[in-house]
Amino acid sequence: MLLKGKTAVISGAASRRGIGLATARLFAEHGALIAILDLDGAAAHEAAAELGAGHIGLACDVTDAAACRHAADQAIRSFGQIDILINNAGITQPVKTMDITDKDWHRILDVNLSGVLYLSQAFIPHMRSRKQGTIACMSSVSAQRGGGIFGGPHYSAAKAGVLGLAKAMARELGSDNIRVNCLCPGLIQTDITGDKLTDEMRKDIIKGIPLDRLGEARDVAGAYLFLASDLSAYITGAVIDVNGGMLIH
Repeated sequence: MLLKGKTAVISGAASRRGIGLATARLFAEHGALIAILDLDGAAAHEAAAELGAGHIGLACDVTDAAACRHAADQAIRSFGQIDILINNAGITQPVKTMDITDKDWHRILDVNLSGVLYLSQAFIPHMRSRKQGTIACMSSVSAQRGGGIFGGPHYSAAKAGVLGLAKAMARELGSDNIRVNCLCPGLIQTDITGDKLTDEMRKDIIKGIPLDRLGEARDVAGAYLFLASDLSAYITGAVIDVNGGMLIH
């Protein structure tokens, strides 16, 4: 088991078909104790209970720095230590540039980018005190190719910001033995995309994917597992594409 004796905090991990819950399940299979964070506290508790004894679910609005600190305090008290932070929470909105309102802009950037900063800030002091820790952040292929199928320009901007933020944190925190890396998934079949893809859209998209299929949540979870484990002990500031070859660069 790759994470035996480890503890992990995963944000945005209560959605039934989501990447966060798939990651929680895989981490638990590999021996980790999990704290599931989600805006929906009841769903977080339910998801944690399904993982088994010892796992916890906590309500947390990642756009609220105080809420992130409170969740961090709860997780640290429960487990004694936190080894892994997965900044997974995110939302999207498929609109064009001229249709982005001020409210839309701030909502998308607050969850996808500010949330990464606030939750990282909540756990970094603890990781620094132990001189160890692993942080993985969710970006997107849309940050690399300038837009996606289900995300507008503000989503691309937020996810590009995650790449810059994570790389800067990796450079700053390396001396504290804290690694920070990013994932850039392509089109993954989750609740966000689930009912929006027609058969025709699916066929057209797959034509541009060398592996000839859409991604599954567990595909991304496997990459998170690699970054969380000692298999990636000498990797920091990296960006791992999980897109089936949709974008090769």
